[in-house]
Amino acid sequence: MKHKIEIVIQNVENMEIELDDSNSPNTVKKFVENLPFTVGMNLWGEEIYTDESPIKEKEENAKPLVELNDVAYWPSGKAICLFYGPTPIG
Repeated sequence: MKHKIEIVIQNVENMEIELDDSNSPNTVKKFVENLPFTVGMNLWGEEIYTDESPIKEKEENAKPLVELNDVAYWPSGKAICLFYGPTPIG
């Protein structure tokens, strides 16, 4: 199932992301169950990542490389990652 989520970033145009639970159903479920929530955002390379989010889920079907516009969850930091360019996950 696909879930459309609106992200509001201060002083920037809102963006919409699509979460597809076919690869990581438990992670997407936790994400949707915790909406709405507020987190700080940071930039690293071609990635926007959040400060610690309310999502607490173990690693689920991780992949070493991401594609443009991928959305990922980093369990160690409880962070959500938005990729606007290909970035190796490190």
